[in-house]
Amino acid sequence: MVHRLHSTVLIVGGGPVGLITALGLANSGVDVRVIERSPGIVYEPRAMTYHWAVLDGLERLGLLGDMEREGFRLHQMCYRVLKTGEIIKLDLGAMIGHTTHPYTVVLGQDQLAEIALKKLQAHPNVQIEWSAEALTIHHDDNSVSVRTRHVDDTLTYTADWLIGTDGARSIVRKSIDVDFEGITWPEQFVATNVRIDLGAYGWDDCNYLVDDKLGAVICRITDDLWRVTFSEPSELGEDRAEERIREYYDQVLPAGVEYEKTLHSIYKMHQRVAARLRVGRVLLAGDAAHATNPTNGFGLVSGMLDSMVLSEALAAVIQGRADDTILDRYSDDRRRVFNEVATPSSSETKRLVFHSTDADRLERDLQRLRDVAADPERSRDHFRIGAGLRTPSVVPAGV
Repeated sequence: MVHRLHSTVLIVGGGPVGLITALGLANSGVDVRVIERSPGIVYEPRAMTYHWAVLDGLERLGLLGDMEREGFRLHQMCYRVLKTGEIIKLDLGAMIGHTTHPYTVVLGQDQLAEIALKKLQAHPNVQIEWSAEALTIHHDDNSVSVRTRHVDDTLTYTADWLIGTDGARSIVRKSIDVDFEGITWPEQFVATNVRIDLGAYGWDDCNYLVDDKLGAVICRITDDLWRVTFSEPSELGEDRAEERIREYYDQVLPAGVEYEKTLHSIYKMHQRVAARLRVGRVLLAGDAAHATNPTNGFGLVSGMLDSMVLSEALAAVIQGRADDTILDRYSDDRRRVFNEVATPSSSETKRLVFHSTDADRLERDLQRLRDVAADPERSRDHFRIGAGLRTPSVVPAGV
């Protein structure tokens, strides 16, 4: 049986970016439907830190308070050099007086999705369709349609506008024949959740472990649950992953301490951006629009910032308050900051943490971090890098 259901905006992809985009549109009174191939929120180790530059927007959406209650504020970042034991700590307190939120929030992206979903459930103008796999997409000058496999039925959803937030392998992006420009790194990331009290052994809440063989990003999620993310050659895939994870833990975690690995996720890393984020009535956001290696935590944060600009702009277009050319500016602005800020910064941090094979260059890198740690003004400059991911509203003033 084929059903046809119409919405003003259809969002393909029910991860955090899709749900936050839906919330922004719903708050503006726009009718929106989200379709997601999974039966519900996906629970796996992914993003978990949210840069201070995105917190104002999350507060406007009504999400930040719940995020802080379920997660925690992070006030310090730590670089640990495995070979020497040197520890360099950078204090986000340097941002006090320069932002209303001089800290980072730590929270699993699945928890963030749950919070956003609860907010959406209060909106009668929002529908969430789980277990709906997008198969084909058709768009013309007047509308967009998505044919999906939904349990035992084939359902066709139509809308005036379509937003693809369906990840780096986006069917929406592929359906509009937009190139995903850039590279795929030769390494893959192994993100693991492990039950262990690293704080009792002197570990900070957020640690960049610098080493050319055993580099990692190690962060606290709760008191006894930590995220340990390391890098390995991409050809290893999933085969024998449990064995490799145990071998890694044995080399990095405190000797003789019991632990329990609860979850892991292996994923390829990219530095890619869509050639354009708008084709007619179809738009892209989040990893469907751009994918970065996550060493800096700029992946989901960039997607959130896409969402905040896009939901405001599209609502203004739908309600006749602005011309649809502002959506082209959205595309240009978000591509620019990804290329100019997210990619170079994330790539440089990846090199430092995982690939510092040149001893002289490593010493220069570490001396720069020592200087940053010792000087509040340099610390502010360091933490301001993430603010470059923000782009201004594209809606004309007074609209």
